[in-house]
Amino acid sequence: MFPFRIFVINLYVLTTANLTMITRGLSKIILSKAAQMPVVAITGPRQSGKTTFAKALFPKYDYVNLEFPDTRAQAIDDPRLFLTTYKNGVVIDEIQRVPELFSYIQGIVDETGKAGNFILTGSQNFLLLEQISQTLAGRAALFHLLSFSITEIASAFPIADNFAKYAFTGTYPRIYDKQLQPTDWYPWYISSYIERDVRQIISVKDLYKFQTFLKICAGRVGQLFNASLIANEIGVNYKTIQSWISILEAGFIIFLLQPFHKNYNKRLTKSPKIYFYDTGLICSLLGIRSADELNFHYLKGEIFESLIFSEMKKHIVNTNNHSGLYFWQDNAGHEIDCIIETGSHVTALEIKSSTTMNSDFFKNLRYWQNLTGCSTDQLTLVYGGTENQQWSKGRVFGWKNANQVIKMNIVK
Repeated sequence: MFPFRIFVINLYVLTTANLTMITRGLSKIILSKAAQMPVVAITGPRQSGKTTFAKALFPKYDYVNLEFPDTRAQAIDDPRLFLTTYKNGVVIDEIQRVPELFSYIQGIVDETGKAGNFILTGSQNFLLLEQISQTLAGRAALFHLLSFSITEIASAFPIADNFAKYAFTGTYPRIYDKQLQPTDWYPWYISSYIERDVRQIISVKDLYKFQTFLKICAGRVGQLFNASLIANEIGVNYKTIQSWISILEAGFIIFLLQPFHKNYNKRLTKSPKIYFYDTGLICSLLGIRSADELNFHYLKGEIFESLIFSEMKKHIVNTNNHSGLYFWQDNAGHEIDCIIETGSHVTALEIKSSTTMNSDFFKNLRYWQNLTGCSTDQLTLVYGGTENQQWSKGRVFGWKNANQVIKMNIVK
């Protein structure tokens, strides 16, 4: 019998005011899979709360952190003894630091067949994925714990109606846990984690150029990503840019939104667009010092797009949804901000940062409807206001309800 029942767990976050509960969306599905699979792996960006989350989900398990040199040395010196010491379940943090452990975990789970015995966490996604696919295939359930979503934050903290304050603050747990100022925390996060991870994985000869690359990515949020152009601008080769962008993708810092594959007899853009999982990081890289500055920034609309895409991706990850997100753009300049594809069902979405609705916002959606013949039910719009609305041209969602666009895309 599995030693715990399935329930939605609350993670307690100590604030200066009181003890507040944050509900993480992945809780229920992870506990369910831990009752079936011998290994559960939780990856995600640095500081997304993986350790706190794993400890809260499995409170009776032992906990080890392979970031500590002495613990790592024990695991390297005698991996079998290290693992068999924990007979009643163990959470192993930053497992990718000792890749030799994966083969021994495979042997142990094949011998015992015990469900949920190993809970593994790691931040460098591609290293963890590589080991799981090579060594623990069929034995491990893999999950991505991203930074907080709107729904998760709203379970404990009030969220202002103006999206700029939310976007500027960002979504990393520590900011809410310690009530930190974003302008203080994000520079530390960039130097302590993002730049450190890059130095660990590849040899960066000129850290200044990588820092410049990060800022360029932030400055081109919501725009087409052209590696060759950026390489020429910074003074590095194309392969270096591709390497850097792969690391940022693997570390859940950025994601590349791919163009929709159906052309409808149109010549289409083939390059992806670049977005960030966290808008607070964008603001820091752009030197935005307050929510008020963001309200008047020339990239306000693109940052809002990044916020909405991030929220939808978090909902997809937290609910094990299989929707795909794309954009559509032809060579004549017609564009749809987001195409949501779930099986054969497709929804077109426009994203507008304005807090006031305007019928002109449906212009691109009307073009899409005429081109594809889709129904009005497949046309949606998310705007910078807070009220959900029903227009004759399509459904409208306030920015706090962006995840509902994903929900409605599922054919009942």
